[in-house]
Amino acid sequence: MLINQSMNTATLNITASASVLAPSADLSSLTVVKVGGAEGIDLDAFCADAANVILAGTPLVIVHGGSHQTNVLSDALGHPPRFITSPSGHTSRRTDRRTLEIFQMACRGVLNQQIVERLQRHGVNAVGLSGMDGRTWEGQRKSAVRAVVNGRTVVIRDDFTGTVESVNTGLLRTLLNSELTPVLSPPAISAAPDHEPINVDADRAAAMTAVALGSDHLLLLSNVPGLLRAFPDESSLIPLVSRAELASAAAIAQGRMKKKILGAEEALAGGVARITIADARVSTPVSLALAGRGTVID
Repeated sequence: MLINQSMNTATLNITASASVLAPSADLSSLTVVKVGGAEGIDLDAFCADAANVILAGTPLVIVHGGSHQTNVLSDALGHPPRFITSPSGHTSRRTDRRTLEIFQMACRGVLNQQIVERLQRHGVNAVGLSGMDGRTWEGQRKSAVRAVVNGRTVVIRDDFTGTVESVNTGLLRTLLNSELTPVLSPPAISAAPDHEPINVDADRAAAMTAVALGSDHLLLLSNVPGLLRAFPDESSLIPLVSRAELASAAAIAQGRMKKKILGAEEALAGGVARITIADARVSTPVSLALAGRGTVID
């Protein structure tokens, strides 16, 4: 028994020493990549390309949503998805407690681990986390949500939604400095005294993560090639949007694209130099977005 204890102690000491002596990784090119959870996105292609980018020397923090997977699981479990539209025109998931549980199953429980599995297969040591883990994402749960129903504005008080207000950069930098790739998913966790899971928009959470880590580039990858002037006509792609044109871009955006433009605006305001909204359906989505394919906002 004493021999086993001694061996275990020696092993722990070696591991700790290696961690202390490990040099910090070069994070100057750190990029935050958000991949959507919509139907039609090829996770195999995304993960293969992301792995190539990481192994070539560009560290990534990967953020993902899980809208399609949540919809499918909600239907299968007999709790069909519901969506609400705010008075400003933004659409979001109606998140009661049961929906929140299903969202956690689909997003953190399944999709997050599918991405980690694929990255590991391609030689990237990925770590899957929800925003709750280590309080990676913290924010306030909204006390009430306003929605437009049949032309009338109503107030919903049992919704578990909020926005990310702080990011545990110490945890993320520890992982990155250890050559581990964080893969982050909602939900976030609410602040004291409640400490509840909250559904947060993944595009805006990615924007806050890029701001907090001091990243110069944020990629928002989805099932469209970028901001379209005449949705859903993909030939109407707008390749470049300046800061001065963001209000016009928000007016053009349809559906979920409105949240991406809002996230881009928040990222720019926080010091991120460039945001690219690009297509996740192509064979090398990360590489093409880094090269400027899609809608570039700067």
